[in-house]
This record gives sequence, structure tokens and C-alpha cells, in this order.
Amino acid sequence: MITASVFGQVNNEAVAFEKKVLEKAKQYNDISVVKSSMMRLVLLEGENSTYKDSLAFIYFQERAYPSSFIASQEVLKRDPNNVKMLEVQAFSLESIGAYDKAVESFKKLFARTNNNYYGFSQANLQYVLKDYSGAYATLLQVEKLNDTGNYTVSYAINQTHKQEIELIAAIQYLKGLCAVQLKNNPVAKASFEKALTTQPDFVLAKESLENLQPK
Repeated sequence: MITASVFGQVNNEAVAFEKKVLEKAKQYNDISVVKSSMMRLVLLEGENSTYKDSLAFIYFQERAYPSSFIASQEVLKRDPNNVKMLEVQAFSLESIGAYDKAVESFKKLFARTNNNYYGFSQANLQYVLKDYSGAYATLLQVEKLNDTGNYTVSYAINQTHKQEIELIAAIQYLKGLCAVQLKNNPVAKASFEKALTTQPDFVLAKESLENLQPK
């Protein structure tokens, strides 16, 4: 018992010291030391350390997507309904090209939050994976939801320029693309027109609508 007590005291002292190191590193904006200190805290505090969450965010911000995925995965083992970690996991998987697994993460996010951006992200990857029916079905759910106006989607319109598009316009554009693949041109036309009603300067929607016209 004495040994256990002494070990607990030493561990508590090590945790307290490491937290001081962490705070000082934050003051100096020394991200490398911040990460190292958080990693040591994870080792000292064990599996339930909340610093795993913080590490996942830092890795994600640094675009170290394999690391952010691993960290988020560990957090989700103890807290499977952690929406922020599900988001880190989903976008990390998308960023490393694991689209099929990313779809599953976005499905969980969409089911838990009913957030149209997560639903759009799910549908977009389903489209990339050529699951056009699945993407279309997802978008039918997504377009019924209220839009917060907080999200935009970036599209490359040529090799040097991108265009920021309002999410509700992007939803209709993607729905139109799915409808084209499903040979449903009337729905495709209506969807591209809705996208342009929301954002009249949407270059790709204009081009897609023009491509539907008889040659």
C-alpha cells in the first residue's frame, strides 16, 4: 500500500509539472513542445486522458491526418458519441483517401446531428465512389433540412481559380450531377436551376445546365 501511495504521489507530481510545461509552451506558442507535453500527459493519465482530444485537433490543424485519425479513433473507443472527434475522424479519413471508411463516419455524424453539411459530405463521397443512388437518396434527406448559412464549398473552376459556393447551392448541384448519372435529366435540370437561383454566378452549375441542352 505504501508503494502504491508513493507511486500515486509521484505520478500526480509528474502530471502537475507537465501541465506547467504545457501552459508555458502555450504562452510561447511553441507547438512542438505543446504536442510533446500533451503526449506525456496522455501516458501519465492513461487511456481516459482528455489530452488525446486536444492532440487530435492539433494534428488535424497541422494536416497530419494519419495522426489525427489515430488520436480521434482512440477517443471514440471510450466516447463513441463525441461529435467533434467523429468530425475529425471523418475528415481525416477523407483527406487520406479512405473514402469508404469516411462515408461510414459521415453517416454516423449525419445521424447524430442532422447537420446538412455532414449529409452533403457523405453524399459527395458516395458520388466519388460512384454510388449514385446512395448519394441521391442522401441528398433527398439533406435538402429538406434548414441551412445555417455557416458553410461554403470550394470548387475548382479551372487550374488556377476556385469558387466558394453556398452549401444549399452545392447540395442542388450535387443532386443534379447524381441525376445525370441516373439518366434523370428533368431532375438534373431542375437541380442545376435551383443551384443557380441561390447563386447565379455558380460557374460549374451553369456549365452543367448548358451540357444538358440538346446539341
